Amino acid sequence: MSTPTSPAVRLLESAIRAGMVPGGIIAHGADPEPVARGRVAPGGPPFPADAILRIQSMTKVITAVATLRLIERGELALDAPVAQWLPELAAPRVLPHPLAPLEAARPSATPITVEHLLTCTSGLGIATAEGPLQRAMADAGLEAGSAPWSLGADEWLAALGGLPLVGEPGSVWRYHHSFCVLGILLSRLTGQTLEEHLRADLLDPLGMVDTGSFVPAAQAHRLPPAFRIDDGALGEVEPAGRGPLVGPPPHDVSHGELVSTAADYLRFLRALRDGELLSAEHLALLASDLVPAAAKQEDSFFPGFWDGTGWGCGVAVVTGGERQGSWGWSGGFGTDFFVAADGTIGLLLVQVEMGTELMGLIDEFQRLSAPRR
Repeated sequence: MSTPTSPAVRLLESAIRAGMVPGGIIAHGADPEPVARGRVAPGGPPFPADAILRIQSMTKVITAVATLRLIERGELALDAPVAQWLPELAAPRVLPHPLAPLEAARPSATPITVEHLLTCTSGLGIATAEGPLQRAMADAGLEAGSAPWSLGADEWLAALGGLPLVGEPGSVWRYHHSFCVLGILLSRLTGQTLEEHLRADLLDPLGMVDTGSFVPAAQAHRLPPAFRIDDGALGEVEPAGRGPLVGPPPHDVSHGELVSTAADYLRFLRALRDGELLSAEHLALLASDLVPAAAKQEDSFFPGFWDGTGWGCGVAVVTGGERQGSWGWSGGFGTDFFVAADGTIGLLLVQVEMGTELMGLIDEFQRLSAPRR
């Protein structure tokens, strides 16, 4: 007799049949094992369960945990101004409104703190509307992307520090760049690259041997291609086993993001959920909505983002409805995780760029975090 297929696996299989993704990995349960389905590319080999994948913004919670561990050890504080490690941000200027000319910026009345970085309320982040700041960020190579390696960490921060904030620290929420800055802060504080610090403090102790800032050349065969959906069809945007993520990067990428495997990331999530990595106090902080209501503006991110959602330390937090208490986050190439209020873990790993279709799949996956009836 065959074993019944779980709802999570059926969800992934349905997305594969619909042509939304060629394949991927999914896990769901109290102590789940990853299940691979489909192929790495249309007509390609089967999708391996040990694939090394671009997790992109799922890096943020790892950086957040590393930061909170330093706070627990007394080496850092939530209210510490970042300027003592990041002089590039010692005298930030603030635009009077997001679309104002850059020359209209005035000195900030509030220093950027570690908490502002953890909660994405530093005033740094994606410029969500076309205007002078958005154009200046694009011209300086500061747009969010899968591998921001055209600039090394110091050069990248110098360029970012030369542009104004979109609002006073603590008063606005903007995505992404705060965590790039936080990675550089941890690097300077510890005297190591971010990856070196993560490896010593988290990755090696947890046995996360395939997680890092790049795929070693000897393991390049485990990196599948990445795709984008254009006009309903999958188009390759990064090749299998090649590209900017294979081999050591040419610069310090402490402002960058990680690659990982299902096994590694599940180990991290179990350790985090079970209190191996943080005290109960700091785990609760990580999974609490820390963003003031006034900072949750309609132009913060995509439309409807704040509906029933808050933000903790590197994770979104469900603040209402049947999924209340669940927390987690996604990566731009179709990766997502959650830890539900009852401790259930969910992990979805595909390699198709986020768009309308993928957001629908993620929404369905997130509904698995609702209590079983």
